[in-house]
Amino acid sequence: MERWKGRVALVTGASVGIGAAIARALVQHGMKVVGCARSVDKIEKLAAECQSAGYTGTLIPYKCDLSNEEEILSMFSAIKTLHQGVDVCINNAGLARAEPLLSGKTEGWRNMIDVNVLALSICTREAYQSMKERNIDDGHIININSMSGHRVVPQDAVHFYCASKFAVTALTEGIRQELREAKTHIRATCISPGLVETEFAFRLHNNDPEKAAATYESIRCLKGEDIASAITYVLSAPPHVQIGDIQLRPTEQVS
Repeated sequence: MERWKGRVALVTGASVGIGAAIARALVQHGMKVVGCARSVDKIEKLAAECQSAGYTGTLIPYKCDLSNEEEILSMFSAIKTLHQGVDVCINNAGLARAEPLLSGKTEGWRNMIDVNVLALSICTREAYQSMKERNIDDGHIININSMSGHRVVPQDAVHFYCASKFAVTALTEGIRQELREAKTHIRATCISPGLVETEFAFRLHNNDPEKAAATYESIRCLKGEDIASAITYVLSAPPHVQIGDIQLRPTEQVS
């Protein structure tokens, strides 16, 4: 991770869970991390914790609603003005709404597409353009995918979510191919975790906290820090090594 010291990383959805763990790990390794979320209170608290822990990097909170393209473009413009641009883009923000295919509300589906697919694509495009205009040839785009981007679980509440994550699998490979066509050495990777103990299930089952809690009590889940370790591994790979996808599950997880 030595070569990334002082470089700029954008982490979307950095306020809680996986995003917060990634932001902390990158700051620990000396990176300038722009952590964005709709609410930045928790990111501000994390930034203060990183500072008092004596980490060599810095965490810069940025308020951004990723379902709004204008806000994303404004964020990239601010990053350009204040920090030159983005060298590493980690598309972590994602959500699931319990909206089955045969009876779900369109609004919930649209929300998943806006954040899980469109925001990821917009951030990727803007990050690439930022790298290109500064002749950055060693940048990295990392998409936080899911095991649900590789198989469909027999649970109607997450079928549309699975579809949005299958899109992430296709987008990551498409990005890799376009980067090769552009004759750059910028790399594209996705990380596909199974069950991670975060606020995810509580948001999915927001009317049934007991069901959400049970999701994480059935087995020993992954932690956000486990995903952050996968990120630092990917970023530490030698320049000639392109890691396409890391699939990781709790050892006890069946599906």
